[in-house]
Amino acid sequence: MKTLELVKVYSIPVKDERVRELITWYLRTLQKAIDVIWDNIKWEYRFPKLVRKSGKLVVITGLKIRVPAIPKNKVFKKMLRDMLMKDNPYASHWVDAVIRTAYSIMESWRKRYLKERARKIKPRVRRRFARCKTTLMKVDYQAKTIRITLRPGEYLTVSWRSTWFEHRVRGWIVGEVIIKDDRIIIPFKTSKEVEVKRVVGWDSNELTLDGYEPSIGFIHINLRPLQSMKIVYERKKAIAQSKGKKEVYEKYVARERNREKDFVNKLVAGLIRLLPNSIHVFEDLDKEDLVSRKRVKKSRRKRNARMPWRSIHRRISETALTVFVNPKNTSRTCPRCGYVVKTQVGRIFKCPRCGLEMNRQKVASVNIRKRYLEGRCKEGKPRMWGFPHSNDPEASMMVELWAGVTPNGWKPMIWAPMKGALKAMKPRVEGWHQLI
Repeated sequence: MKTLELVKVYSIPVKDERVRELITWYLRTLQKAIDVIWDNIKWEYRFPKLVRKSGKLVVITGLKIRVPAIPKNKVFKKMLRDMLMKDNPYASHWVDAVIRTAYSIMESWRKRYLKERARKIKPRVRRRFARCKTTLMKVDYQAKTIRITLRPGEYLTVSWRSTWFEHRVRGWIVGEVIIKDDRIIIPFKTSKEVEVKRVVGWDSNELTLDGYEPSIGFIHINLRPLQSMKIVYERKKAIAQSKGKKEVYEKYVARERNREKDFVNKLVAGLIRLLPNSIHVFEDLDKEDLVSRKRVKKSRRKRNARMPWRSIHRRISETALTVFVNPKNTSRTCPRCGYVVKTQVGRIFKCPRCGLEMNRQKVASVNIRKRYLEGRCKEGKPRMWGFPHSNDPEASMMVELWAGVTPNGWKPMIWAPMKGALKAMKPRVEGWHQLI
């Protein structure tokens, strides 16, 4: 049994001048808090560090770098709070909400700076919002209302009764709301127990999502329609941009975003129905590394930037159990004997030790699933292998399930059972049974 945390976010329109005044004060105070924290950052040196692994010295930190240390002691936080309280016309808990948001922004900048993805420039708040603490909210689940404290004795009340999503969040708990100029964004949370029946390993590729689960076999999710759609809109946007038509360009940007979102939603909905009560194991991909000029060729960078892997993974994690594993060597490791091939060219994986020949994407899906199961073994769980140790794999390795999204029509998933009987055979690229 696993506990699945579910979150749904909906917005309620609101028209109140007090909201705009609150957000204006919130942003001004938030930027002031960031300025004070920035001025009190201490820059410390981090020196190269060597660690011995498997009898060899490995460099953990290669260069001498300066690391920002954000002040977090109680004395500094009290000083910051007292300073912000001087010009505070609202409830005191709004200052606490500002301080927490400021620290969140600074921690996010620090992580990106250490990964060389952000410059040594003070963060600036540009979007208009105000994050409300739970101590400023009083939720009445019977009346389906939220009362937000603005000033002592002054409140803002919003209700989700008779909204289109009311039946979807019946029995759910309200989280911290975010206030915008024209709407209130409300997160609803709940949890449920899931009896896990299968573990599916997924390899994220340019045109497909390739999965493996022993009771099903290999699973292929077709992403070609999504790729084609994005290529078409790239050309349309380029033409509009070359002619200087900003409104047309923005229209195509919005259409591409909506169609991509629709495709991903349909894909995930069908995938959850096809594989219920499953743990989906993905590679922990870093999109910025995949589009880095230092590591990836120009032609490949553009193709990698086009695919919304993170969007698909995040959308699945909202409705199903997901796990992320290290993607290193998943397509270069033999799933049968564990041999790691130094260089791998082409789509076919060939193991020089045991002679296994298989599509690299299938090899990666098996290894991703196996890596998660081996991690559970280290935690004291029963040991499970992702691939048989024999020349004739089990019958499930010979089955392939082909699935995809129908962009036009209400059915998000189309698939059919395999034609013919199962037959054990030596794994190879050609000759696999296919679903149509």
